[in-house]
Amino acid sequence: MEEDCTYNFNVNPLEEKIATDTLERYSGSTVQDFQPYLLLTNFPRYVRQFANDRNLPILEGSMFSVAHSPEEKVSILDFKIGSAAAALIIDLCAFLPIRAALLLGMCGGLRKHHKIGDYFVPVAGIRGEGTSDFYFPQEVPSMANFLVQKCVSNVLDQQNSTYHIGITHTTNKRFWEFNENFKSRLEKTRPQAIEMECATLFMASYYHKLPLGALLLISDLPLGKDGVKTKQSSEKVYQEYTIDHVDKGVKIMLELDATLNHQAKGVFRGARRRFESPKIAISEV
Repeated sequence: MEEDCTYNFNVNPLEEKIATDTLERYSGSTVQDFQPYLLLTNFPRYVRQFANDRNLPILEGSMFSVAHSPEEKVSILDFKIGSAAAALIIDLCAFLPIRAALLLGMCGGLRKHHKIGDYFVPVAGIRGEGTSDFYFPQEVPSMANFLVQKCVSNVLDQQNSTYHIGITHTTNKRFWEFNENFKSRLEKTRPQAIEMECATLFMASYYHKLPLGALLLISDLPLGKDGVKTKQSSEKVYQEYTIDHVDKGVKIMLELDATLNHQAKGVFRGARRRFESPKIAISEV
């Protein structure tokens, strides 16, 4: 018997209350502080970079750190690492009046022509993490939102950035590089990148009708000789690319805002709820 994954458009008042309370507790920020565009990241450094550049306070709760820029209508939140955390943050933020979200993450490049510092724009994710099964059966593909990714590529083109487009494999196993069976699977399924959150974020956001995309930085080349990320190589990547990655994320959000003000094709926030004010309200269209 197949599980019924039909989306319920009715808001459960208790679920919304628990979700917003949990978000405030985990982030140290009130839900009213969150802006219409949300940058998600795995790195506290990204939140610090965003906040320091704008002289903004960093709010920290029991799990997340976050900063808000009302002038740009952008918030950035570090949700930690892994598919479970990725699912949680979407389940919590789905009740906010967010127009779109973007992951600023890192990935391992799986092609010989990839270079550290190149960007990767995932159009889809292989669901190798298991968490996304909670939202949809396996036959449902994990896809990034088209319009969000279109704005990603527009900004990259405007800045003449080197980037690659393709499929990423999302795994729940961080230390996979020495597992020959797993590497054999990568060769058979032919993803161009590997990371730990995209497929979950794509599936959870699709379930909740929250437009979401990703801009990944190739931080290591794990299938190459001496390509596995180390403490030293990781620090080098942070020092060289953090500023640019965060800057691109903000520019993509601004591009998306301008796009949505003229057209809404490709983005469907759903009839689940509409917000006329920054306050969380239980309402239906």
